[in-house]
Amino acid sequence: MKRSSVLSLFFCAILWLAAICLFAFTGSIHPACYAYAGTFIPFVFALIYLYAASRLKNFGVATILNGFLLAVFLIVGEADAIMAVIFIVLAVISEILRKLYGYDTRKGTRLSFIPMAFTFYGYVSHWWTDTPGSLQAAIEEMPEGYAAKMEPVIANIPVLVVMIALVVPVSILAMRLAEKILKK
Repeated sequence: MKRSSVLSLFFCAILWLAAICLFAFTGSIHPACYAYAGTFIPFVFALIYLYAASRLKNFGVATILNGFLLAVFLIVGEADAIMAVIFIVLAVISEILRKLYGYDTRKGTRLSFIPMAFTFYGYVSHWWTDTPGSLQAAIEEMPEGYAAKMEPVIANIPVLVVMIALVVPVSILAMRLAEKILKK
């Protein structure tokens, strides 16, 4: 692999992390923004993923993007076991799809992006897998009353299911738009 490709992939991994951080910041508006930002982040993720996939025409794009994210979150103490498993499973599914449908095909790139589009939900999964801990962290770290606003968002499982289900059509649309923007 060329040095320029390695640098490009590293830059993509940094952008992947930056997108997560930017969308996580929407939680300062309202907890629902944080909880459901994962439905809309594929519009940003698609650009990054498509660019990375066009630079690396073999195994590794999903592994690099989610691996870098996981490594950073482990270092800063943001990751838990469930987040790690989700990130790894999404990357493995993505790598398998890209291998099956072709590293240098649109179909391979499009299909392999769909699992990666769920990455933000892996990041926020702690709200539903460790609700007491998440509420306690909100009490300690967020403005007064934030945890009280979080509780109905966390409890509204039907909206969560709908928002997660919407990731699939949003990721398909996002990849089509990314292809037009990047002319790939």
